[in-house]
Amino acid sequence: MIRSAYLAAEGFERDVEEDLRRAGARLGTWHGRLALSPDPPVAAPWALDIWTDPREIAVPSVKAGADALRAIQRNWSHYPLLHHRRSALLAERLPPVKARALVFPEPAPSAHLGAWTLLAPDRMLASPTKTSPFVNGEPRFAEDREGPPSRAYLKLWEGLTRIGRHPVPGETCLDLGASPGGWTWVIAKLGAQVVAVDKAPLDLAIAAMPGVSCRQESAFGLDPRQEVPVDWLFSDIICYPARLLALVQRWLEAGAARNVFCTLKFQGETDHDTAAAFAAIPGGRLFHAFHNKHELTFVRLDPAAA
Repeated sequence: MIRSAYLAAEGFERDVEEDLRRAGARLGTWHGRLALSPDPPVAAPWALDIWTDPREIAVPSVKAGADALRAIQRNWSHYPLLHHRRSALLAERLPPVKARALVFPEPAPSAHLGAWTLLAPDRMLASPTKTSPFVNGEPRFAEDREGPPSRAYLKLWEGLTRIGRHPVPGETCLDLGASPGGWTWVIAKLGAQVVAVDKAPLDLAIAAMPGVSCRQESAFGLDPRQEVPVDWLFSDIICYPARLLALVQRWLEAGAARNVFCTLKFQGETDHDTAAAFAAIPGGRLFHAFHNKHELTFVRLDPAAA
């Protein structure tokens, strides 16, 4: 019996396996990038999407398969892997789910969405519920190819969209390791005040944006006890995760940041122990975004604003 399924991003299957092992969940088999487990759903930060209520359904015909899904609910997303022609014919009989590009800061889709895949020509795995509102956990955005100096802005767009919160006018933000300025660009476009901190200079166009100020120094040299508290602390610093953990803990212990949003960047093997330490921070949330590379995103929001 399959009681949960975990969709890994391409190349991160081993990390999902380690998530399951640490959570005490068994791995049954892999169906492409979908890890099937006989155990109930568990937290798995490396999974793009988790199918929380999978059930196997007989598919004696294309019509029967589509009718079975329609009898459960309206909206379904398809994870295509095997039996492409039969899958395509089945999908054509279902209401279309348009994974259109979001215009940030447009909210994530709110319509209920399930997921299905063919395990065999006559057998389907379908879950009416899943953790991501996006098809296969992959949000798409209407990209800005002129304003930001790099594509790093996309993982910030995705993360803020996933948590349903973002800086607003009147809030203050600190962007650590800001150069060349992709995240600072996002924050400034939202209308918040942002101080960009990096030993390297910020892109001149970003530095000139309204609401942006720069401090050309090391983010690790800041003492949060001596800083004016901020509404948001952002970090996309290239450093070992353990060093970032110590930095985040200093800011939280000092009460100097209401909300924290940062990227854990792994060099070589994944540091699962440090990732677990981040996940254990009260109120914290850890996830692998579609636009992340060998990275996890950590978010801790002000509980008073929930």
